[in-house]
Amino acid sequence: MSLRRRLLNLTLRAFEKRYLARVENPELLRGQFERKARLWLRPPRKSAFSREVLDGVPVTWALGPGVAQDRAAQDGPAILYLHGGGYVMGSPRTHRGLAARISARTGWPVCLPDYRLAPEHPFPAALEDALAAYIELSGERRLILGGDSAGGGLALALLGEILKHGLRPPLGVFCFSPLTDMSFSGTSFADNRKADAMLPAARARELAALYLQGASPRDPRASPLFGGFRGAPRVWLAAGDTEILLDDTRRMADKLRAEGVEVTERIEHDLPHVWPIFGPLLPEAGRTLDDLAGWITARTRPQGDS
Repeated sequence: MSLRRRLLNLTLRAFEKRYLARVENPELLRGQFERKARLWLRPPRKSAFSREVLDGVPVTWALGPGVAQDRAAQDGPAILYLHGGGYVMGSPRTHRGLAARISARTGWPVCLPDYRLAPEHPFPAALEDALAAYIELSGERRLILGGDSAGGGLALALLGEILKHGLRPPLGVFCFSPLTDMSFSGTSFADNRKADAMLPAARARELAALYLQGASPRDPRASPLFGGFRGAPRVWLAAGDTEILLDDTRRMADKLRAEGVEVTERIEHDLPHVWPIFGPLLPEAGRTLDDLAGWITARTRPQGDS
């Protein structure tokens, strides 16, 4: 592991984890995340971005360097990516750097829905927006679903809804450090509370309550770990072994395999929550994105299509 990984973990533990542990106002969390993203999570040079509205949901298209700027308007394959942020913060602006890097590696445009956030818009508002964008976009082109943290859980919950309602399935789904169990019943939630460099376990249930607002944390539309996925396309999952959400990935992978789904599972040592978002700051981020891009371009193909 790199020296940058150790330095990043120390920095996150000293500043980000403490900040997330004490700040309660969602507006403050959102504003700080936006400011940090502009400073630390910037997209690569010569990336291009455009906005659109899909069935009432604002979206941002991200095109990485070298990807033709008209690709978002074409009918070729695309990635529908759902940002993380615990359902209370995050936006296409915080994640457009990550999206542009994925786009550059795959040659595909990445669509980032600006789904509604809690507590102003509680469960299932985020899923409703994700489903609306998916239905609109999947009528025009084949899609891969992706997401990180809460957005990763949202991508898997969306997959469950797609399968349940018999909609055209995506080509595949990938998630970085997904939140799949809002009851937080995994053993890593307690075992890794000190080891996790970024997420304060003590705040997790509070943030979940802002989104659920009385809904069951075991509802599969909020916690896909409790859903059904028979007939699902290939799934790629990644998490760090020191994360409090490690078991959200491990148990999700086990569940999917038990239902006959082909799963690629990447568990990396001592990397922070959603490390691929850190781009050029972290060598391991680039290697993980390279691995994902290879999975998308070489292995994920339309099933049953010529």
